[in-house]
Amino acid sequence: MNQEPSTLYAKLLGETASITWKELEPFFAKGALLWVDPDLDLIAAAEAVASDDGEKVAAWLAEDKVAKLSETRALDLFERDPEMWAVVVRPWILVQERAVATGVAP
Repeated sequence: MNQEPSTLYAKLLGETASITWKELEPFFAKGALLWVDPDLDLIAAAEAVASDDGEKVAAWLAEDKVAKLSETRALDLFERDPEMWAVVVRPWILVQERAVATGVAP
């Protein structure tokens, strides 16, 4: 990627934080969590949602790359309690499991 990050991307990146499932549970109960596939850039997804890029978001929804967090996934997260990343794009909180370091350079 040779482009400079957009101002919105940089803003969202600065607002992204590590979070535990316990902290996310109340938002899951309200139906406010969007799961972002680990293969997708969390901030790029947040930027698309924030800028109302319907075409991009619709494609990700169709590919199951972005989805409302399911009960099955919530139970898995509850049981494993992995490290998570989250960023708020009202009314949603986009969440993603932090990648596990493999020791292999990208």
